[in-house]
Amino acid sequence: MNQAGRSILLVDDDQDIRELLDAYLSRSGFQVRTVADGAQFREAMARDPADLVILDVMLPDEDGFSLCRWVRGHQRLAQMPIIMLTASSDETDRVIGLELGADDYLGKPFSPRELLARIKALLRRVNFGQERASDVLAFDEWRLDMISHRLFHQDGEEVLLSGADFALLKLFLDHPQQILDRDTIANATRGREVMPLERIVDMAVSRLRQRLRDTGKCPRLIRTVRGSGYLLAAQVAPHHDALG
Repeated sequence: MNQAGRSILLVDDDQDIRELLDAYLSRSGFQVRTVADGAQFREAMARDPADLVILDVMLPDEDGFSLCRWVRGHQRLAQMPIIMLTASSDETDRVIGLELGADDYLGKPFSPRELLARIKALLRRVNFGQERASDVLAFDEWRLDMISHRLFHQDGEEVLLSGADFALLKLFLDHPQQILDRDTIANATRGREVMPLERIVDMAVSRLRQRLRDTGKCPRLIRTVRGSGYLLAAQVAPHHDALG
């Protein structure tokens, strides 16, 4: 995939890291902007949203978690891929970030080469979805626009999806009433493991169930098949009415 024209916004209060990644990613063909805190990040996003955000957890004015939540709460930004960075070895930070909708997580210190690989994997996934999507799919009480990634309930409410949410839902819709094992789900929703595979998958499915109002002791729509994986228990069909 040609990276020319792809923009990255890096948020980190460490000037050395900003300068290093700016130079490295620019040489790889990206248009890079860097900011040092949350206020500058919000201003930059309001002025010109990026194609992907690299977001440090520890910032001087507000943490990366609140900024991730802010991005996912805005319709026009909700699909933007987010990679979070942390100097903490505490798994809790990773869990919180992923639950808030981060698409990937990288601990410091890290290799710029590894970060670049993760960036390319995320952008390939987004690009693949845009190239292959062709219609609106209806399932149960929901409709998903595969081009705009907009999810609507039959009562008219729109539910915002992160990039990881959309990737997982698309996987289920591509394989309705089929059992998907954890390896398949993990490969579709995240390019690289940052914690035990079962934890990644269970968190991703739990988050999608919340989006689909499919919570409780016995989820109806996305069912757990003990020892095997998960299954979308719904018929999927094209839906040609305009959404929104």
